[in-house]
Amino acid sequence: MLTALAACSSPPALRCQQGESLQFHDLLYFGTAIGNPPEEEVSQRQWQGFVDDVLSEYFPDGLTVIQAAGQWKPASGDTVRERSYVLSLVHPGSPEIETSISAVIDRYKRMFNQKTVLRVRSPACVAFR
Repeated sequence: MLTALAACSSPPALRCQQGESLQFHDLLYFGTAIGNPPEEEVSQRQWQGFVDDVLSEYFPDGLTVIQAAGQWKPASGDTVRERSYVLSLVHPGSPEIETSISAVIDRYKRMFNQKTVLRVRSPACVAFR
């Protein structure tokens, strides 16, 4: 019983070391398959336009994009494999950043007829060394 209760507890608070600051690390996963079943995909040129026109506007201080190969299983049960892009952002967690992240997700979904963008948010200790 104690083991079950321990599994439901909150993780311990993150304690940064000297010279580090507590920030947030967001990973946003942008799939490129369009349609159900996928019939098209976001091209590399379209993605680069999104980076230049949208991501750079909302995150002028910097960002990292990683090319990935993803897969998922829709209700049909058939595995869908697709090129994906992962946006990595480190930020202080301000209301302005939250607004920007929401706006970027909404713009991508509208521009490329996507149902979802996966967001993973974690606290992180950050230092430039």
